[in-house]
Amino acid sequence: MPQSSAQVTAAEISRIAGVTRATVSNWRRRHEDFPAPSGGTDSSPLYDLESVRAWLSARGHVSAAPPTEELRTTLRLRAQSDGSGGSGAPEGLLLLVLAAAGRSPEELTAVTESPDADLIAQAQRDAATAAESVPAAGPVRFGVGDTPVLRALYACVRDEGGQAALGVLAERELEDSAASGAYLTPAPLADLLARLIPGSPAGVLDPACGGGTLLAAAARRGARELYGQDNLPVQALRSAVSLRLTAPEAAVTVRAADSLRADAFPDLLADAVLCNPPYGVRDWGHDELAYDPRWSYGVPARAESELAWVQHALAHLAPGGHAAVLLPPATAGRASGRRVRAELVRSGALRAVIALPAGASVPLHVGLQVWVLQRPEPGGPARKSVLFVDTAAGSATAGGRGGAAAIGRTRGGSRSASVDWEAITAHAVGAWHAFAENPDTFEGEPGVAHAVGVVDLLDDVVDLTPARLVRASRAEVDPAELSAEVDTARLGLMGAARSLARTAGREGWSAAGASVREWRTATVSDLTRGGALTLLRTVPEGARSRADGDGSDRKGTRPDTARAVLTGSDIARGSSPTGDPAELSGHTAPVIAAGDVLVRAIASADGPMSRVAGEEEAGALLGLHVHLFRPDPKRLDAWFLAGFLGSEENIAGASTGSTVLTVSPGRLRVPLLPLEEQRRYGEAFRHVHELGAEARRASLLAEETARLLAGGLTGGQLLPAREAPEGSSVRGRGDDSPH
Repeated sequence: MPQSSAQVTAAEISRIAGVTRATVSNWRRRHEDFPAPSGGTDSSPLYDLESVRAWLSARGHVSAAPPTEELRTTLRLRAQSDGSGGSGAPEGLLLLVLAAAGRSPEELTAVTESPDADLIAQAQRDAATAAESVPAAGPVRFGVGDTPVLRALYACVRDEGGQAALGVLAERELEDSAASGAYLTPAPLADLLARLIPGSPAGVLDPACGGGTLLAAAARRGARELYGQDNLPVQALRSAVSLRLTAPEAAVTVRAADSLRADAFPDLLADAVLCNPPYGVRDWGHDELAYDPRWSYGVPARAESELAWVQHALAHLAPGGHAAVLLPPATAGRASGRRVRAELVRSGALRAVIALPAGASVPLHVGLQVWVLQRPEPGGPARKSVLFVDTAAGSATAGGRGGAAAIGRTRGGSRSASVDWEAITAHAVGAWHAFAENPDTFEGEPGVAHAVGVVDLLDDVVDLTPARLVRASRAEVDPAELSAEVDTARLGLMGAARSLARTAGREGWSAAGASVREWRTATVSDLTRGGALTLLRTVPEGARSRADGDGSDRKGTRPDTARAVLTGSDIARGSSPTGDPAELSGHTAPVIAAGDVLVRAIASADGPMSRVAGEEEAGALLGLHVHLFRPDPKRLDAWFLAGFLGSEENIAGASTGSTVLTVSPGRLRVPLLPLEEQRRYGEAFRHVHELGAEARRASLLAEETARLLAGGLTGGQLLPAREAPEGSSVRGRGDDSPH
């Protein structure tokens, strides 16, 4: 039976063709032969995929879609077909990613060009081979209906790597969403939890591993024995495949079962445990597990599944080992968990509670907490205090006390798009390491980090909410010190305002004329093939160079701990390199040179997408989510290139994905202009960049000054002026009201 064609939206057509949605709308209006809608509604029409492909092919757009987009499209095609002859399950495709990632580009090309029967037979063999190295992987069967997906998957692994293919399968097949209850832990959050574990633990367990993000973060910090368990078999398989791709040198063991009811590692004592467990689960096994030996700190109440996960983590630690568990804030204060919390504090098992700002992870509207735990050692030191850190307050200070001096380099935020992970990580890890080194002499940071004695915590409620416990430490700030800090911030704000006014006052712009200027363009892929550009990226060590069509050069250097790392967040904030070299463990990273153009690999409206490297960035290593474009100065002006590469329309046309938009660098387009004219545009883009930087600096200084003043007035360190400042609009009940 012939396979029916899928239907695609206008947005999907734009991604397939590598153009904007506005361009697709223009095609629909201007070309009578554009395929007519085959479904959908008047406001949201659907088009036959094969008809669209034929129309695009006739106009030279057929090759615009990157391999990831082709894989998305074929997965959609299979989902809409009658499914005859296909397996319809993601497990086989996951195994195929693992097998394909170990083959050469030439071998993968041969597979993609083979006849259907040979393709299916090869996929069967590859999946069977991969299943031998993945415990509990079931049998796999591919059929004729799977051949388009198989070709697209092999091509995607060949051209963009196994992780890219795995990401597409996660979007389409594994559905990280409320429907499945499965969400990936954001990579910066996973790195934070891994950094809270002292030293370099060899064996790490994640009993709710999901996609394996936490274990991958542990592997980047040196872990070589990775143990994972997840209740969903497809998630366990996904985690196993992902970890074998990201940490091929590690021993990976992942099991599929409910960790609380059917612990797959009952005898395992790991050096560390990292966990982001499910929240608010009432049917977690309370009745059948009432006498479980893991409940050394008290039987968790039915409503306290999170405290069951906490004790499960402690039970799997070797004496002295540490765990970092991500929990909802209610766990710190719910009445039903008071007795277990009290015993965790009294025994010294709870070492720190770190509050994160809202938006750090799902659910985005809630500020989650990280509990740092340590299994007590027999005869070990008594724990007299617990550390509490409020990073939501700390990140807003742009460096905490003394933040005015650091303003412009860091930025706080409360939603996922604006969470400043560098500032949050600096506060959390800095305070924790200082506390762990010597808890008795830890001084803390007023309003941000505070150590509270065990006796003071063991009251009637045992409320472990960081915001409540660090608030009292604000009264410790010296009035004279705060007054001087306010003056520093105020003077800095005045200087920034003058600088912004000067930058904004520049004139010389003119209208293009009666119509919009148009020009011929070339893709980055074309420019790299012509030698005008070199595209560099950070890749896993030992990765083979692939003919991925973007002209990328994968040469670089192994991470040097003496070098800083430039991240995508640095570009968005306009800061100097702040990344941790440890994050590049197992990768080969290019060294940035002055004049390089840097573009964020994840598209968002949170700050600029591109900038030109100066002397401050020269010598730094390229971060994982940044593309580096090195232009030939005799053919391309760097600021001209940065301005057009980072434009909203260009980024939109070159981005793929659903919730996370990934920039495909080879699809970015650049106008073909003479070098002299490029330099005029480049000078204009440089000025625009400076204007935005000055505006962000002034805004941050204004927020910092207002925060310091408000905190000083409410905290009792500052007094209001005896008279309203001259020109103030603040008055009493009337101009002639009595005093």
